[in-house]
Amino acid sequence: MTETYRAGPDLHVLASRLPIPGLGDQPTHAFLQRSGEPLLVDTGMPVDREGFLDALWSLVDPRELRWIVVTHDDRDHTGSLMSVLDAAPQAKLLTNAITLTRLSEEFGIPRERVVTVNPGHRIEAGGRELSFYRPPTFDSPGTLAVFDHLDGTLFSSDSFGTVLPSIGRHISDIPEEEFFEGFDILNRAIAPWTAVADPRKFGQAVRTLAGLSPARLLSAHGPTVDQAGGRIDALFAAMARIPGLPSWLPGADLDLEAALDAHEAAAAAVPATG
Repeated sequence: MTETYRAGPDLHVLASRLPIPGLGDQPTHAFLQRSGEPLLVDTGMPVDREGFLDALWSLVDPRELRWIVVTHDDRDHTGSLMSVLDAAPQAKLLTNAITLTRLSEEFGIPRERVVTVNPGHRIEAGGRELSFYRPPTFDSPGTLAVFDHLDGTLFSSDSFGTVLPSIGRHISDIPEEEFFEGFDILNRAIAPWTAVADPRKFGQAVRTLAGLSPARLLSAHGPTVDQAGGRIDALFAAMARIPGLPSWLPGADLDLEAALDAHEAAAAAVPATG
């Protein structure tokens, strides 16, 4: 874990990163909206569990947390899921039925605590209207993007993320060329099928999200992007051209053990909250 910070009024980033040798760092974030009935989007990486929980409960009383969205079942989104559910007895889990099925391979999640949603659904969650979409790029069939109509935040799951030499909190902190170079890599890496996708159908998925006119876009793997910085439209344009790029695969010599060692060293060196 790195320090938590704000992405908007009462909207907090539970920030972390995953070092990827030869490429840099992949931001790996979860998000907490504290206003109204508190909403948590994703639950961090298993390697961060202790720091993640310390950071989360420093921001919200577990008895007050009401909603947990799991955008998909990958480990970097579910690392503290059961610990959060155990500590927050009033919280309901919002996720796709496919994701729930895949999570059930490892976790015993009480069905009475789950609300299943699909792309196209819109629900009321404690005075907050949430709409669910299939993001343009994804690596799990249950992946959901979530739009909060109350404050205009689009939580895009893995989609619209990047990998960077040095992580910044806001897109304005990052050189444009670095951001979009990493953007092209990550969005092809998580969705190699984009190289054979129909560009027209893919483009429609991008236009659907762009049509929401989000006030801010929060990727689990990217910095805060908001309308004040004037860069959201650039992200949608960059995403629309992904199917025209060739497939991307890491080099055969990628050292995953080195990545984990680097992550653990970084976690030990940086405080969990700020």
